[in-house]
Amino acid sequence: MSMHYAEEPLVFACAEESLLGILSVPECPAETGVVVIVGGPQYRAGSHRQFVLLARALAAAGYAVLRFDYRGMGDSSGQARDFLGVSQDVGAAIDAMQLRLPHIQRVALWGLCDGASAALLYCHEKPDTRVAGLCLLNPWVRSEASLARTQVKHYYAQRLMQREFWGKLFSGKVALNAVSGLLRNVQTATRRANPSPQTAVFQQRMAQAWSRFPGGILLLLSGDDYTAKEFLEYAQTEATWRSAWQHARLVRHDLPQADHTFSDSAARMQVENLTRHWLETQFGVAPQHAAPAHAP
Repeated sequence: MSMHYAEEPLVFACAEESLLGILSVPECPAETGVVVIVGGPQYRAGSHRQFVLLARALAAAGYAVLRFDYRGMGDSSGQARDFLGVSQDVGAAIDAMQLRLPHIQRVALWGLCDGASAALLYCHEKPDTRVAGLCLLNPWVRSEASLARTQVKHYYAQRLMQREFWGKLFSGKVALNAVSGLLRNVQTATRRANPSPQTAVFQQRMAQAWSRFPGGILLLLSGDDYTAKEFLEYAQTEATWRSAWQHARLVRHDLPQADHTFSDSAARMQVENLTRHWLETQFGVAPQHAAPAHAP
């Protein structure tokens, strides 16, 4: 049974700038709200209106949802910034949701790609007891070496097994720069070069936040997505991530046919259903779904 909900604009302050969000409010909201952290560079609607549809699906299930624009994006004022610099924005969004809906006691942060990375970085930079759950989809951990390893393993390995590739190679139809690109990727993938300090820091901070997070974590990974493959490759090989897989409250789902943004309707609905089920499992069902105290 779906619950009626309303949508309203929410304007709130962040570091002397004005941020705009859209708040989806059920008629009987649960005590857990959801804050959608947008991956960039995009605004609160998301690719193919993904975040609009997610917010409405969760609101119909009884969970208030806030999706908003970072400073400098969409309809929010200020200088544009990337996922490494939005912790203040995330904190301001949580404050704004609780100010508008004071009964909300806790929030789950929901993020795709570098939105997932931003959620972890927020937890690392600003330990916030209000954040009780993390919904992370295809987290971004890009580095030169991890990208090269992913391309060698998932692209070039398949190409080298194809007869068509070797036929083009020996006939001269495969350009020399393509072959040299393969050799460069193999060299980069096998070299243990020191990554840039900024890259190393953000990946390590993500891992630390993940391992220390006391709440539940929902991890959704697309099967048809190099960002998800790169995350798995990195998280399964780097020492800082080894303990992350042992997180006591980690729930992981792989969606083999899904692309990076879960763009087809089946994948999108699967994400919505998995998120809703996880929220219900972690925090209880919304009021209208609760069983009566006494049977009639």
